[in-house]
Amino acid sequence: MHPNDGFRELDRQECLHRLARAPLGRIVYTRQALPAVLPVNFSLDDDGAVLLRTAADSELTRAIDGVVVAFETDEVDTGTHSGWSVVVTGMATVVTDPSEHSRLCRVGPRSWAPSPREVFVRVQPELVTGRELMGGRTIYGTDLSA
Repeated sequence: MHPNDGFRELDRQECLHRLARAPLGRIVYTRQALPAVLPVNFSLDDDGAVLLRTAADSELTRAIDGVVVAFETDEVDTGTHSGWSVVVTGMATVVTDPSEHSRLCRVGPRSWAPSPREVFVRVQPELVTGRELMGGRTIYGTDLSA
C-alpha cells in the first residue's frame, strides 16, 4: 500500500481486535477446483484461531478439513466510503478431541442453522492481514464524499 492511497494497513493485534467484534465472515475454500465463498458466523478462540460450527456431514466440513483456507470479515460504511477488512489464512481442521469439543460447546460459536450432529472447525491464523479504507482520501487527492 502506498502511504497516501487512502488505505491504512492494520497490524495483527488490531486485526484480531476487529475480528473479535465482527458477527459474520466468509470462509474461502476450493470446491471442485474452483474458488468458493460461504458466509458463516464464527468466534475467535483465545489463541486467535477462527472457530466455525457446522454440520458434521456437510460439504463444507469435507471440503476444508486439513486444507489451507482463507477467512474474511469486514465492516463497510457506504455513506462515508470507509471501512475495514481482515483476512486470516491458515490450516482448517475439525476438532476431534472430546474435551476440546466440550469446551467449545460452552464458549464457541452457536450455529445459526443447527444440525443434530455438529463439529467445530478451527482455522489456525498463520497469516493475518487487514486494511482500513480512510473515506475520501486517495493518492490522487480526490474527495470521494462529494
